[in-house]
Amino acid sequence: METYQEDSLNIIFGKKQIVAVRVVLSIPDNVSAVRTAVIVTHGTGGDVNLKHLVSLARVLASNGLLCLRFTCKGLNLVYRVKAYNAVLEHLKYLKKFTIRQIFFVGRSLGARAASALARELSVRPEDAVAGLVCLSFPLHPPGQTHGHRQRSEDLRGLPTEVPVLFLSGTADNMCEKILLEDVVKEMRCPTTVRWVEGGNHGLIVKGRTEESVQDELNAHVLSWILEQIA
Repeated sequence: METYQEDSLNIIFGKKQIVAVRVVLSIPDNVSAVRTAVIVTHGTGGDVNLKHLVSLARVLASNGLLCLRFTCKGLNLVYRVKAYNAVLEHLKYLKKFTIRQIFFVGRSLGARAASALARELSVRPEDAVAGLVCLSFPLHPPGQTHGHRQRSEDLRGLPTEVPVLFLSGTADNMCEKILLEDVVKEMRCPTTVRWVEGGNHGLIVKGRTEESVQDELNAHVLSWILEQIA
């Protein structure tokens, strides 16, 4: 397992107003060997310091993957997609890295933004992402399962070249298990679904420590990404 360092910066984007997105980079010490980058973002109420995302970023960086996690407080999906794209564009101009594959990871609303951008980029093969990880994808508002068709549109629109990993709790009131399984059947791309037994939308499991659940999630994400780039 490699050691890593962290750095932070602000990315400016937007035409009508100057908007700064805070980014934290978890960088493997062996910079010259880095070929894969992972961009990670939070859900509605989180930020760049969300414990689950910090833990994931450090595991990825410790295994040789460059990880950029960023804060975007906007609740508007279109705005969040623009912020995600701004981070992606900045990554492309980091000359000290030779990046060959880029993965998107999003939690809750961040997963919707990641899937929307992944679909948008897929029309340009040279910009297509290597894979998408959805943590607690918010398939519908709590108790409003009829909304799942609209929220899953970008997922169903992904091409065969963009594999997807879903990590969700079986007790998530924003992602009814049978509905996600139905969506997966309609998706054209390779999909993997990992259910956290008893996990709620925050992936908290009664009777288990937060750390044990996070270790499980980190292991799933890391092994899946390594499998895609093997």
